[in-house]
This record gives sequence, C-alpha cells and structure tokens, in this order.
Amino acid sequence: MTHFDPNAAALPDSGIYGLPVDFDAAEVHVLPVPFDATASYRKGAWRGPQAILRASRQVDLFDALTGRPYERGIAMLASDPRVAELNREASELADRIIERGGAIAGEVELEDALRRVNAIGDELNAIVRAATHAILERGKLPALLGGDHSTPFGAIQACAERFDDFGVLHFDAHADLRVEYEGFEWSHASIMDNVVRKLPRVRKLAQVGIRDFCEEEFERIRNSRGRIVNVFDREWSSLRMAGAGMRQRMRAHIAELPAQVYVSFDIDGLDPSLCPNTGTPVPGGLSWGEALAWLEELASSGRRVVGLDLNEVNPGAASDDEDSWDAMVGARLFYCMLGVALATRR
Repeated sequence: MTHFDPNAAALPDSGIYGLPVDFDAAEVHVLPVPFDATASYRKGAWRGPQAILRASRQVDLFDALTGRPYERGIAMLASDPRVAELNREASELADRIIERGGAIAGEVELEDALRRVNAIGDELNAIVRAATHAILERGKLPALLGGDHSTPFGAIQACAERFDDFGVLHFDAHADLRVEYEGFEWSHASIMDNVVRKLPRVRKLAQVGIRDFCEEEFERIRNSRGRIVNVFDREWSSLRMAGAGMRQRMRAHIAELPAQVYVSFDIDGLDPSLCPNTGTPVPGGLSWGEALAWLEELASSGRRVVGLDLNEVNPGAASDDEDSWDAMVGARLFYCMLGVALATRR
C-alpha cells in the first residue's frame, strides 16, 4: 500500500476496488462463483462477480462507518474454470425442468437430467467448500460472490466445520426454506433448508427482510423451536411507519446470534429499486440506509464475522464492458459488508 493512492482513479490492471493485487498481504480473499443453473425466474446472476468487479473500481474507498477497510487488503481470486463448465451443463439441463415447473414424474430423460443437475450441485459445493477451507487455512476472511443463492452452501459448510458457537445472519426477500424446489436438491430456493437440515453445527439462523414465503416455510420457521428467528418485512414496515423501535429491534435480533457469524446477503432483500434485475424481485424490502444500519449494529454487537457472501446480483441487459445499476449497488454493498466484517476481527 506504500505507493497506492486511495483518492486516485483505479488503474486498468488493478484488482477489485482498484486495489493492488497481493494475495499474501490481503486479509480478505474474494471467491467468485459464477453459477445460477437453478434460477427459477430470471437468469443472469452468473455474470454478477465480473459485473461487481468492474463496478467496484468506481467505489470510493473511505467509509464513514468503518474507515479504511481497503488498508487491510482485499484480493479477488480467479474463478475456478470448472464452475463455468458446470454452470453451462447444469443450465441446459435445468431449463427443461424449470419449464415444466419440476413436474417431470415418469419422464425418464428429464428425471435423468434432474439427477445430473443435483450431482453437479454436489460437485459445486465440494469446489466451494475446498476453496473456503483453503482461505481459512491461510488465516483470511472468505467472501463469496455469486451467482445465485445456491452457491454459498460449501462456504457455510466450511465455516460451520471450523468454528464453534456458529450462526448465520441471512438477508433476503425469501425464506429459502423450500425442500428440493422443482426437484433440485441444491436450488437457490433451498439454500437455508439445506443449511438447517444438513449443518447441525449452525446453531441459529436469523433472517431479515423476508416477505415472500410459502405456508410450509412459515410453519417450518414457527416450529423450529427458536433455531430460525425472523424479522419479517411486515413487522419491519410497521416499525418504519411507527417511526420508532427499529434500532431496538435490530439489536434484539442480532443478540439471538452466536459469537461467530456468517453473513449471507441475497440482494433481493433490498427494495427492488436498488436491484431491478435480480432473479426474483419482491415489493418491499430494506432501504439502503436500513441495510447499512443493520450492518452497523452487527459491527457493534461484539460478534465476529467469519465469512460472508453476496448473491443474486444480475447486471441485466448491461454489456460486459458497461456497469449496471445492480452491479454498482452490489459493489458498494459488498464493500460495506467487508468493512463491517473486518471491524469485527480487530
């Protein structure tokens, strides 16, 4: 950082956020996972990591809340070429199943396709899990960029295997507790179902912004005996209209979390005006200021962030050499998340 000017324009060959690329010195290792095969409405999130990389070079590096997180070092790893190959194969197979809403019983060819998509999900999870363990072994903070919201399972798994007293803080419009949605075991709509069912070391799942869920998911939350806790968007809207109690509710919700926290942020947890091209936008959601307030409360809660992800950033029709609104919002949100995570690790 000796010769780096944080106030200057990013250089063409710079890394994420215009920073020098130094993997040994960087405290944050960003793991891109360009995969969105099971996206059930609008695809394109596989382009999110590269879109955020481009847009990140326009982000000012001084942050009013966390100061100078860039000084701790942020380096983006190269995407594993296997991920792109798996995404291409799985997308071609999954699209035929999605067109049928998953109703493929008795159709041998499509049942075979479903089995292969689920096997590809296993392969992707193994790749992400191994990469996350490698980041943790180097003493770095793993920060995953999807992709759809199926992508971070392996990262959450690796963190759950490594840390005791561990929980997940989940921002989203959707509960993501559907069981094998459309038949896909590793659906983006099933990520938190898989976390809760398959990772018993995740002691608590605290959800924020949830406003789109089926009755089965609602009953799942209600019958979880406190393992899954929620600030539903309806409750949040009521607090907003009352003009009081929002900070107290944030603190109470974050207080439910264990000492070690993984933050999983689906960008559709925000108001859709901030992410219009995301795969499944829903009216309502957090304003920009509210999202930052949640992160601020996490930073001051005494908990330690051990990993994080940002998913479902879809650049839409923007070309590969053009920054989209979604990517510009995503790049700024990701930087704020990194700053907060680093602030909890001093």
